[in-house]
Amino acid sequence: MTGHPVTTTLWRPTGPAELGLVRAAGWRAWPPRLPEQPIFYPVLNEDYAIRIARDWNVRHDGAGYVTRFEVDSAFLERYPVRQAGGETILELWVPAEELDEFNAHIVGRIELVHTFSDRAS
Repeated sequence: MTGHPVTTTLWRPTGPAELGLVRAAGWRAWPPRLPEQPIFYPVLNEDYAIRIARDWNVRHDGAGYVTRFEVDSAFLERYPVRQAGGETILELWVPAEELDEFNAHIVGRIELVHTFSDRAS
């Protein structure tokens, strides 16, 4: 299909503050990293994103979220896949100074796909 880039699906586990900034950006971009965050790391599988959001973000932030988004696959070739633990714990490490360019290669919108909370339902 001419004019439509081939995309790769990525996931991002996140807490309430970052999700609020994504919402404020119209679900189209990730916010700049804080000084103590030199790397933006989306992950390559949903299960890993769920584990981080549920087991880490909820404990530290009271809630955790998993987002899904598409990025131009040709652009992503510059970032080697990093294995951060087990066989399925795979991440891309995007230097903070490249995040604006990364955001420009997101195709479509960032979607919220899972919500976890420490509140009883």
